[in-house]
Amino acid sequence: MSKITKIKLTEFSFDVPNIGLETAAAGVGNMAWIKDGLFKAKRFAVKIESNHDATGEYVANWVSTPSSFAQAGMLAPLLLGKDPECRERLYDDLKREVRAYDHMGHGVLDIALWDLVGKLKDVSVKTMLGGFRDRLPTYASSYCGQESVGGLSSIEAYADYALECKEAGFHGFKIHGWMDGDVKREMQNLRGVRKRIGDDWHLMIDPASMLNSWNDALALGKVCDEVNCLWYEDPYKDSSVSAYGHQRLREKLKTPLLVSEHVRGLEQKASFLLAGGCDMIHADPEYDMGITGVMKIAHFSEALGLDLQIHAVGPAHRLCMSAIRNTKLYEMALIGPGMPNIVAPVYASDYSDQAEDLPPDGCVEVPSGKGIGVLYDWDFIKNHTTQEMVFE
Repeated sequence: MSKITKIKLTEFSFDVPNIGLETAAAGVGNMAWIKDGLFKAKRFAVKIESNHDATGEYVANWVSTPSSFAQAGMLAPLLLGKDPECRERLYDDLKREVRAYDHMGHGVLDIALWDLVGKLKDVSVKTMLGGFRDRLPTYASSYCGQESVGGLSSIEAYADYALECKEAGFHGFKIHGWMDGDVKREMQNLRGVRKRIGDDWHLMIDPASMLNSWNDALALGKVCDEVNCLWYEDPYKDSSVSAYGHQRLREKLKTPLLVSEHVRGLEQKASFLLAGGCDMIHADPEYDMGITGVMKIAHFSEALGLDLQIHAVGPAHRLCMSAIRNTKLYEMALIGPGMPNIVAPVYASDYSDQAEDLPPDGCVEVPSGKGIGVLYDWDFIKNHTTQEMVFE
């Protein structure tokens, strides 16, 4: 029997050009284009070692926050001495352990467990999950708007960039608007982008829960109907967790609501959907307790005959999507004019989530190598380490 012998969590930093902050907090939506800027980003890596000379690895993307790093450190000791093949049991153990918290340190450990078992069995996670597709149609997911000149600072800038993405081969464009909740500007922007790109391309909008009221959400939703949006996401400042408010919104709109990114895990998402809070669930293997958690959510949605969408980027996200019939587009988030995706430059293979590496057909490949199918540059991580936790 395989046993987990050691877990290492390594936080590291790297510089991202032409990116800065317009607010004090470095949240995922607060980035702006800053000429000659150099933003110091932080991510963290997971290594899970076993007694059979195999190591599970994963480098987190959007979940790489100080709180998630600390929560992963709370959970890691529970894995010592356990059989990594018992992922269902470990999923329940980890979920219970942080039941009083937001579960954001759980997913990265689960993903690394899948990588470890794939390597132990000399098989890809893609094969373990049971593939449905090998290539994923991809949409461009924009940074939020900025008030300073440059980047996405105007309706014209959004429209220009959306058209650029269409011409690059992306299968659609999602607007993340400005951070001030000005619903009139959001309505004008949505109409302006649709006018520029034409009617033959997918358009979506995610106000990132910035609209100030339910009535504002309804007003923007009616414009979604007008311009034929594929979906409408996380509209107002309930932080997209009020099932009743969104159920009432759904009654007034024809555009499908994609909500539940901030509702965590299988049971809570299921309850939200069954209460009428959304038309589609949003799931993320980093947010929703790993590959194990996302596949449970996907099968729940499939049982109801409904779609779900996978949030954000990463090898685990592609692997989940490869095995899910009832999903549509891979989200390349976040990108903007002159603004790279803040993905750590740690891939020693040809894996990329940068816009310039999108294939001509607008579809990214699913990793098919052993484990999660990517190789990491551990020398880069070591040379840029800021802190580390080791459990053995």
